[in-house]
Amino acid sequence: MSEKAIAYLKENRSNLLEKMNEFLSIPSVSTDSEYKQDVEKAADFLVAYLEKLQFEKIEKMETAGHPLVYGEYNGAGADAPTVLFYGHYDVQPADPLEQWKSEPFSPEVRDGRLYARGSSDDKGQVFMHLAVFEAYMETEGSLPVNVKVCIEGEEEIGSENLYEILHEQKDKFQADFAVISDSGMVAKNQPTILYGLKGFTGIEITVTGPDHDLHSGMYGGAVRNPIMALSQILASMKDENEIITVDGFYDGVYPLTGEERELMKKAPGEDFVAATGIPETASEQGYTPQEHTMGRPTFEINGIYGGYQGEGTKTIIPSEATAKITCRLVPGQDPERIQQLLEDHVLKHTPSGVNVEVKKERLSAKAYKVEPDHPLIQKAAESYTKAFGKETVYVRMGGSIPVVEWIDAIYKMPIVLLGFGTPEDRLHSPNESFPLDSFDRGMETLIYYWDKVRAN
Repeated sequence: MSEKAIAYLKENRSNLLEKMNEFLSIPSVSTDSEYKQDVEKAADFLVAYLEKLQFEKIEKMETAGHPLVYGEYNGAGADAPTVLFYGHYDVQPADPLEQWKSEPFSPEVRDGRLYARGSSDDKGQVFMHLAVFEAYMETEGSLPVNVKVCIEGEEEIGSENLYEILHEQKDKFQADFAVISDSGMVAKNQPTILYGLKGFTGIEITVTGPDHDLHSGMYGGAVRNPIMALSQILASMKDENEIITVDGFYDGVYPLTGEERELMKKAPGEDFVAATGIPETASEQGYTPQEHTMGRPTFEINGIYGGYQGEGTKTIIPSEATAKITCRLVPGQDPERIQQLLEDHVLKHTPSGVNVEVKKERLSAKAYKVEPDHPLIQKAAESYTKAFGKETVYVRMGGSIPVVEWIDAIYKMPIVLLGFGTPEDRLHSPNESFPLDSFDRGMETLIYYWDKVRAN
């Protein structure tokens, strides 16, 4: 059955690219209120496309922020499985504009890549799914599975209203499994199954001393320096072997199995030294950089500031200093518990003579992991391999996608992460792009996948 749909995609490639370019041309920047009408316009584009695809119960669901687009297709029959397809149509700001080689919202093809903001994250990948649905409808008159579509406009600002909607309208979004294409492959044209994501949490530490900046000559030796005190706190939280020294931090962490470590070895590894310009890697003792990045928790200081930042010297003892900390978590770790452990450690290791305040990050998420041998994952791997002509590799990702953990927690359904981006896509940066190879072969992958799911 897949041959007709694939033939349709090939015959109508230029028309589909033109339509995707129309979608990408809408500057649906969710973080900037100046683009509110454009965000609405992008949602309207999706509503119109779903109407063309003969979806039912289509809604542009209003939220406290930007709308969520919902629709259902039930024409595959009661015996067919129902999939929840999630994506997002909002994008990051295009700044700095001067670094773009072409206009960020005027899509342009160069050297086999389509350059535009949102081409990879996530409008391009969302469009691919809709184009595949179009191919089925035009060639077969129906889809191989029943579908519920959930495409939000707030992912780039933390999905501020999505959790509440999913939780309060559980029956509406309930399905047999979910598919998300908001990720990528480890290398161009290297099919990749992403079977795990890290969780996320963080805190902000502010150390205060005197109620105003002091002359360092007059008060040095009598007053503790808040920046020094903060540095001592931070230094106590991780040792030279990259082992986090916060009591209880590793409690409950699921160890990497031998099978997983073998899977990670087979995946093409990034040359961290060449890619980042560092002199050498630094990973948790006993683990390779790839194993640590994919499957072990991390503790990072994302920012630290206090005192004089201008040119030259200003001889002061600053009144306060602040550090921002985030941790990527693995299965077995609860974000709220980790926050509490971090706060307890900070309070325990705060030197005398200063006060400390710990502010907990509001947005947190647990890690997600599905077994690589799950039947839905195996069908995805087989579909990737057939479309790209290469054996599929299996990886866990160091990043976090909170909606994945939310769907898992609320609905207890398997989630298949079918991503087609590449490391060169420059997500969130100037000159974001998406390879046309991924566009073509990715849609073939989806068609093979839906046919395999249908045949089950």
